[in-house]
Amino acid sequence: MMQKNISIIISTYNSTEWLKKVLWGYNTQTYRNFEMVIADDGSKQDTFDLIETLKKEVFYPIIHVWHEDNGFQKSQILNKSIVACTTDYIMMSDGDCIPRPDFVEQHIKFREEGYFLSGGYHKLPLQLSKDITKEDIYSGRCFDVSWLKKHGMATSFKNNKVDATGITSSILNFLTPTTPSWNGHNASGWKTDILAVNGFDERMQYGGQDRELGERLVNAGIAPKQIRYSTVCLHLDHPRGYATPESINKNRNIRKETKDQKKKWTDFGIIKK
Repeated sequence: MMQKNISIIISTYNSTEWLKKVLWGYNTQTYRNFEMVIADDGSKQDTFDLIETLKKEVFYPIIHVWHEDNGFQKSQILNKSIVACTTDYIMMSDGDCIPRPDFVEQHIKFREEGYFLSGGYHKLPLQLSKDITKEDIYSGRCFDVSWLKKHGMATSFKNNKVDATGITSSILNFLTPTTPSWNGHNASGWKTDILAVNGFDERMQYGGQDRELGERLVNAGIAPKQIRYSTVCLHLDHPRGYATPESINKNRNIRKETKDQKKKWTDFGIIKK
């Protein structure tokens, strides 16, 4: 068996309907030499059952990293998943993001020593998120803008993200006013760099723990590279019950400290003091 050379961490929590669509999306990838690591923040049995079923269908190996449900502990399960990765390059996305068929290929193409990659996503309305079928994913038509519009997606400049490739995506990457950052839905970097800043800060709950990791990487001299129009995933809509004013506020303070003190390391990461 050929040694895999990229690990894909997908975070999930009790959302099998979305997760299976995402895993089908990875089964359409043009670049196939990857392993899948599912960072499961305490899902119930149906997620285990789904993963066992899909292991028989998909071409890629799946490592399921799970811990007990103890509230929103995404940073913790991501750190456990980073450690579980067997390759030297890690891409992260979410269990509600269907990757375009060239998703992994683009991360491989743009990866470079001394950098991390910052990709994009495209939000779909709730009904369309529900309506997308396995056949829509396997045929690739869910990445056809005219098909999406026919099924309820509004007209917007952002739709350019869905099918931009080649020179168009390069120009849009260059022109976008968005600052590249580490995004939980679409980012990748070298495992040694992520370990060198001690992974995610486990004090952080919903809201910005991915950005804070990126801020420490930048402080450590790792530069972000903008590829938001080159690697695209469809974001399936859902309610966010775990975003509280307290968690947002607490996280903002931690990020401020990281910025003000130019921190490269967290004492609350993979290695505990």
